[in-house]
Amino acid sequence: MKAPSRPQDKIIIALDVPDTDSALRLIDALGEAPALCKIGLELFTSQGPSVVKAVQSRGSRVFLDLKFHDIPNTVAHAVKSAARLGVAMTTLHASGGPVMLEAAAKAAEGSDLLLLAVTVLTSMDSAQLGSTGISVEPKDQVLRLATLAFSAGIVGIVCSPLEVTTIRGSLGNNLRIVTPGVRPTWAAAGDQKRVMTPAEAVQAGSDWLVIGRPITAAQSPKEAYAKVVAELI
Repeated sequence: MKAPSRPQDKIIIALDVPDTDSALRLIDALGEAPALCKIGLELFTSQGPSVVKAVQSRGSRVFLDLKFHDIPNTVAHAVKSAARLGVAMTTLHASGGPVMLEAAAKAAEGSDLLLLAVTVLTSMDSAQLGSTGISVEPKDQVLRLATLAFSAGIVGIVCSPLEVTTIRGSLGNNLRIVTPGVRPTWAAAGDQKRVMTPAEAVQAGSDWLVIGRPITAAQSPKEAYAKVVAELI
């Protein structure tokens, strides 16, 4: 999957809403269908595959963010199911290990599905990571997991914008990078711990930016969306 060139195509709108009607109203409120919309755990668990088709019918491609993490056979079949749904991207945890990652990569062969290995969640800082028994800094764990995933045949990574430069320096430009934890200067950080502005993240080397509340919770989502696009021009 090629990296986008137009500023607006670099933005993935997070549809963190409970039902299909809310998701479609949000897309309509933006004025034009985004190139990509993220459907995560809340929305997919509530509505199932039908919400994917509904979003696609509005002209947006779907980033299905379910973060698969299970035994290799189960993850491989989940990847095949995602490919059959026609989604553009889906996620799996890099911490699932090389055998799981290799099984997923093989399952995606022959499809247009971009697999994205999640490294360290952007809600985690050093203290949170340490509480799970991992004593290294988040940036070091991100690079370790990104390298593991890339070696297993996964060509997409999810990481915070703070680690993008390090990953690019180590793994080069053949890797696609999606970054949550992106907040315009005029927006609150929320529960994200490792953040950058949209312009900073793209300059660091991010291909796509996942943005939710700064746009979707704004009084005018259309105006907020336009402001973010303007930051990337």
